[in-house]
Amino acid sequence: MDLTYKRTNVYAAADAAETDAIMAYAEGYKRFLDSSKTEREAVSTAVKLLEAKGYKPYALGDKISKGDKLYLNNRGKSLFILRAGKADIAKNGVRILVAHVDSPRLDLKQVPLYEKANIAYFKTHYYGGIKKYHWLTIPLALHGVVVLKSGKKVEIAIGEKDSDPVFYITDLLPHLSQELNNAKIGDGFSAENLNLVVGGIPVKGEEKDAVKKNVLALLNAEYGIEEEDFLSAELEAVPAAKARDVGFDRAYIASYGHDDRVCAYPEITATVDADTNETVLTILADKEEIGSVGNTGMQCILIRDILDAIAKNYGVDPAVLRQSSKCVSADVTAGFDPAYASAFEEMNVSLVHHGVAMSKFTGRGGKSGSNDASAEYVGYLRKVFKDAGVIWQTGELGRVDLGGGGTVALFIANNNIDTVDLGVPVLSMHSPDELVSKADVYSAYKAFKAFAE
Repeated sequence: MDLTYKRTNVYAAADAAETDAIMAYAEGYKRFLDSSKTEREAVSTAVKLLEAKGYKPYALGDKISKGDKLYLNNRGKSLFILRAGKADIAKNGVRILVAHVDSPRLDLKQVPLYEKANIAYFKTHYYGGIKKYHWLTIPLALHGVVVLKSGKKVEIAIGEKDSDPVFYITDLLPHLSQELNNAKIGDGFSAENLNLVVGGIPVKGEEKDAVKKNVLALLNAEYGIEEEDFLSAELEAVPAAKARDVGFDRAYIASYGHDDRVCAYPEITATVDADTNETVLTILADKEEIGSVGNTGMQCILIRDILDAIAKNYGVDPAVLRQSSKCVSADVTAGFDPAYASAFEEMNVSLVHHGVAMSKFTGRGGKSGSNDASAEYVGYLRKVFKDAGVIWQTGELGRVDLGGGGTVALFIANNNIDTVDLGVPVLSMHSPDELVSKADVYSAYKAFKAFAE
């Protein structure tokens, strides 16, 4: 009898039918990525998918009946999906799945447009944790909404069609980079220089800001925008590239936004596909990359309001419901990258192709800022995954004291709900083009479905 712990490579274990299922599932995920470059677009795409499966809009105060399939769209930026089951929720609680749909990016400032040396620019303020140099010299698209002075909301997505222009942040040529090359990498790139090139043709006859005025004329003609309208806009610069297969064997997907849409898509599809009598609450959250703040982040009391509404409609004490509930915080983790092996502790790091990864704790240093899941809850999930034939693994986010990271898990656990992080290992995390294994994406789907069932 072999008593040692060994991980399983999903591709190596898969038969031909399973491999085909992995590849087919990845195609749906790539389509989701390409239509969901922002949190607003991810919510919109998810709503269309849910409505095609018979889900109906829900608002606080509406009646909830057993068997209902509902969604609450929170300000267009977060989404709560409810399958009201027939099982005893006082005993079984609610199965809660949470992923976030915001990703690191460049947001336009509220007064963004200026001209210098006959070049028009948009000023940006980066959102989330980025390496600034990653965003130089790549094609960027502009997505978001502008609320005009009339109150009309205009949706914008420029840079995704082949016929669209893209936007661009310049870099200094290597011939003149001697001083820059001697700077620390974190000091060599200024946030205030992450400005998008947006125009170069002047209005004829204008002497001052002629290029800027031409850009404004174009925006006004196409969208009705005036410069003051940027004050009430949310515009995000994101990579213009589409999700692409990587490798001769197409084992990987490279794309912007895997963190954390690589968990959001399996969460949605697992919820609608699950054959279950349990009550399932699936959440696509906003603002995780900046601390889960605001009324669309997971520190908002809306989750408690919804759980209270479920309890009321089922005639159950809300405190009993929360205590009986279980949550999977579906967030990515760092996959082992042999090119940077010293950043990891190889016995306790997630490996690509080896399935969805459980992080018992996250945080920094001595586990600060972490939800450290209990042995009992980890044991419960081990049995769930074993019974469902799910290949999974555990892992930490880097070696101790090197860095660390946070998720929404602690905010769910603060409601007296057992919670653990479970997500897909990612290479090049927080870059404009992250890398994941298709096998791990499919493993996440199977794990979330097993949990819901």
